[in-house]
Formats: sequence, C-alpha cells, structure tokens
Amino acid sequence: MRFVLPVLPVLVLLCAACDGGAAAVDSGPGPRPGVDAGPPRVGGDAGPPVGAADAGPPASGSDAGPPAPGVDAGPGSTGGGCGRDPGANDRRWTLTHDGRERTFVVHVPPGYSPSAATPVVLNFHGRMSSASQQIVLSEMNAAADRHGFVAVHPEGVGATWNGGLCCGTAMSQDVDDVGFTRAMIDRLASELCVDERRVFATGLSNGGYMSHRLACELADRIAAIGPVAGPNATTSCAPSRPVPVMHFHGTGDRIVPYDGFAGQLSVRATMEDWARRNGCSAGPTTYFTNGDARCEEWTGCQADATVRLCTIDGGGHQWPGGNSIPFLGPNTNDISATEAMWEFFVAHPRP
Repeated sequence: MRFVLPVLPVLVLLCAACDGGAAAVDSGPGPRPGVDAGPPRVGGDAGPPVGAADAGPPASGSDAGPPAPGVDAGPGSTGGGCGRDPGANDRRWTLTHDGRERTFVVHVPPGYSPSAATPVVLNFHGRMSSASQQIVLSEMNAAADRHGFVAVHPEGVGATWNGGLCCGTAMSQDVDDVGFTRAMIDRLASELCVDERRVFATGLSNGGYMSHRLACELADRIAAIGPVAGPNATTSCAPSRPVPVMHFHGTGDRIVPYDGFAGQLSVRATMEDWARRNGCSAGPTTYFTNGDARCEEWTGCQADATVRLCTIDGGGHQWPGGNSIPFLGPNTNDISATEAMWEFFVAHPRP
C-alpha cells in the first residue's frame, strides 16, 4: 500500500515545519518504462534516515552490487574526491554561497566505491517543502541503492527556489540558486568520486522549475533533467549545448496547470521549446502508454538530446509512482517517474 503524507494545508505542497531535521550536520570537508524496473531494493544500513517520514528499518543485505551496466564510467572523475572515505551517510552537508549557509542531504548507495566515478542525481523539493519530504515523495534514495548513484537533496532559501518566474522568497530576493548548484557540484566532486559527465537534475513543482533553469543556465555541468509538475519559467533560455529533457505532468494539476497560467508557459509549449532548442527533427510520437500514463518524444535532436513528455491523464500535483500528497489530486502507479527518468538519464550523459 502506497504511503501518504500527513494531512497538509490546501494549496501548499508540503509544510516546511514538518522537517524533523534528524540528519547530522556536516560542517567539514526491458520492462515498461519506469514501472517495476530494476531488482528489489538492497543494501545495508545507510545510517539514520533524514526526517521522521523516512522511518523504518533498513533493507537487508550488505552489498548492493555494482551499478547498473553502462552507468559506472570507471576512473575519470575530474574532481578530487576519488579515493576518499565518503564519511557517514545521509547527513547534511553545508557550504557558504553568496553570504548564505546552504545545506543539502547526501545519500551514498551501499555499493559506492571511492575508486569508481559515480553518477549524481540532484533532487529539488517543491515550494514550502524540504529535502526530507522530497526524499519520501520521490523514493529517490531507494532508487539510488538499486542503481548505484548518489542522491542529493538540497534545501531552498525560505523553502523555495529561484526558478525564474517562481517562487517565493528565493525569487523575490533573487537568490543565486544556479550559482549554489554549481558550488554544490564542486563540493560533491571534491569529496566523492563523482562522474561529472553524469550529474542530473530533477525536482517537483518549484523544484521542477529549478531543474529547467539549470538546463538553461548550467548545461556545462548538468547532463540531463527530469522535472515533475514544474515547466520552464525562465524569461530567457540559451543553454550552452542541447540538453536532454524528460518532463512529467498531470492534466488535472490545479497548482501548476498543464495548460499554463499567469503568463507562464504551458507544459506542451515548454516541451516544444526544448525540441526547437535541441534541433529535434521528428516528433512528437507516442512511445509508451499504460493506463493513465502516455509518453511522447521528439527525436533526431542535436547531440542526441531527446525531449520526452509523460502526461498523466487526470493526474494531480503529484510525483507519478511516488508517495502521494493529500488534497493535490490523483496520483498514478501506471508509471514511476523516478525509474523512468533514471532510465533516461543513463542514456544521456553529458558529451
């Protein structure tokens, strides 16, 4: 039975005060796409969970085995973290950027090797949410254990991200979240053996907006993105290279409407713009249908920068296949956004 988060106020994604802050603070250095993909969760004790909602005993086993084929690039990280002990798992790392102390929660899979360059997925929470809640909603840490990538969950300023035309404190104060993300990647590469050709970004709602902005402005570091329920809200977008994009959105989303609102682009216009930027010559064509989920793609793109849109018919403001948020509309188990985007990420490293 799918876990459902506690009752929350209507029209807010999640309550920031629910973040229990259980993590320690680190102050120093063939199947259907996304459906039942990969083996069951394995791995040993990854340390205490972050936030009370991620409670429960660790999965059994002590070795998750090697990362999925084609993921481990072997030696070749351009950072200085190879060969270093990653330290305690599931802790909050801190850095100072632009005069602010910023934090992010880092989950290292049990199969991590300090001698092997390892992919990274940056997973941005929604407005008025938190890293802890995003971990629960997306089930990204379990996917990291299955597939052998590092899952990183940053915290926004005032529980928001400056995604362009959205949202809240981060937007009104013009917080440099793109610069923070660059600094975060630098820090990760200095302490972990990071495959810098395979650093990916995703996020829900305001975090989805942020993912699009990173593709527009940080394409030299972000290989591909997989936003959920948050279209492009930048006022200009001129990436330094074509960026593969896979977006998930429900047609019944009343928080971020599928057809756009208040001057913001619709989901389809967002994806058509990415197809144009990436020079795609074909599409959209439907490549996957299952129940409420239908996925289309634009292909023949420059540098193989495929563009995909997965639409959930009647779906609300939810993470498809993840844990549901009360009052924000129907969710679906007809596709797992987490698994489907990982399959997409594996196929699209940065050139």
